[in-house]
Amino acid sequence: MKITVCIGSSCHIKGSRPVVEQLQTLIAENDLGDRIELGGTFCMGKCQQGVCVTVDGALFSVSPENVKEFFRDHVKAKLA
Repeated sequence: MKITVCIGSSCHIKGSRPVVEQLQTLIAENDLGDRIELGGTFCMGKCQQGVCVTVDGALFSVSPENVKEFFRDHVKAKLA
């Protein structure tokens, strides 16, 4: 699975760094480092939607406050 987080200026202001840090922690805590590739990219063109994150190409809007739910519902659920 490939997860890409926007680290462009708009998403950075909306919390992309804590989103990346939390995803790194969740991937490690769930021992999924061998199954998930986490990367960053600049602008995805959806700046109004918050921190843009793609999971295998599907776009999601994630915030530091909902990253745990996002991980549970859209990452772990797909790997189960």
